[in-house]
Amino acid sequence: MAEVSWTPEAADDFESITEFIAKDSSQYAQLFALDVLETVEHLEEFPAMGRLVPELNDPVVREILFGSYRIIYRLQGGLVEILTIYQGARLLDPKRLK
Repeated sequence: MAEVSWTPEAADDFESITEFIAKDSSQYAQLFALDVLETVEHLEEFPAMGRLVPELNDPVVREILFGSYRIIYRLQGGLVEILTIYQGARLLDPKRLK
């Protein structure tokens, strides 16, 4: 079983997206947040369940597509590190993943 941790950047992304959604609907923001957390929780059991990030083609950096978002994470032994939650329509800047 893997341990899941969030980088400060990923936590900020999560909070910003949730706050943005809450401007229109606090109910949908809450559902979004719960669904993201549930999806990330699955990584404890299945850390390699995401696909390779096409822009990087690095086997340790993977992503889960979640609606129009990309949950990007890094595998490091028994640790899954959430790197960012990114709007899928935007171009990914690989520097954000350092």
